Amino acid sequence: MKAVVQSKSGGVDTLRVDDIEKPIPHDGQLLVRVCAAGINRADIVQREGRYPAPPGASPILGLEVAGVIEEVCGHSRFRVGDAVLGLVPGGAYAEYVVLDSALAIAKPEAMSWIVAASLPEAWMTAWFNLVEIGAVREGENVLIHAGASGVGVAAIQLARVLGARAFASAGSSDKLDFCRELGALQVYDRNEQPEFSTLMRQWGGVDLILDPIAGKYLGENLASLNVDGRLIFIGIMGGAVASVNLGLVLAKRLSLRGSTLRNQPLEVKTRLASALEHNVLPALHDGIVSAPVDSVFPLERVDEAHAYIEANRNFGKVVLSVDV
Repeated sequence: MKAVVQSKSGGVDTLRVDDIEKPIPHDGQLLVRVCAAGINRADIVQREGRYPAPPGASPILGLEVAGVIEEVCGHSRFRVGDAVLGLVPGGAYAEYVVLDSALAIAKPEAMSWIVAASLPEAWMTAWFNLVEIGAVREGENVLIHAGASGVGVAAIQLARVLGARAFASAGSSDKLDFCRELGALQVYDRNEQPEFSTLMRQWGGVDLILDPIAGKYLGENLASLNVDGRLIFIGIMGGAVASVNLGLVLAKRLSLRGSTLRNQPLEVKTRLASALEHNVLPALHDGIVSAPVDSVFPLERVDEAHAYIEANRNFGKVVLSVDV
């Protein structure tokens, strides 16, 4: 099969498409012929050598997939020929991938392969951090950094559906307009307003922050939070090291939490897959939320797709077309 491989970590020039052996499913797994694969920031960090695949996972990039089942190993509610989408620990940038049966979700017939492949990582991450970890409540203020990203798009809409007020940051006026269209009540340009805590206090302060930036944002995040506020780190694009004002953390009873999805146990991912299937897919069908896809690149142009995301050009998800 064809797959995106690397001989060494580094830039987009290290990516190439080559022929390798098909993966072999084990008990409880499905072999899926990939039609489309979503791209995430985690893929870029892994490509650079800063986010290794978990033990036992495929070293091939790609965490979310949509495709057709070609082989079922062990007991499963699915059959050969079923169309599914799902979260994988790696391997989606290929013509075939192994998917845990417990994480497979039936693709709605009316949904395109491209949209289906854009959902698992982004929406499961948003649900995990807003609902399960963040315990967002109706009427709370939620700040979502990088609001025009795949996770940002999902989080803004999910916060709105759950009755919270979504605030969002982005890096251009066009992206701010995009966040407003998704339901963000307040937005700000992170390039024009890097010191945003004063603005947040004017808006009533923040109860929950979803932050893929970290680093330089830490101080402003803490100053923006209300008493008993929660700060959840889902990435470190702005740096892994920062000083913490522990006096502020103590006085405001703040909670700081790091969160990753990829290395969560199967039972957690299974629960999140169920939330995607039973909560998000119906909301998409009814038009309550949307899943905007910015761009689609063929597998052979994966380097261009990565460069596009690294330049922060995308509004929503970028997807690889493998066999559509």
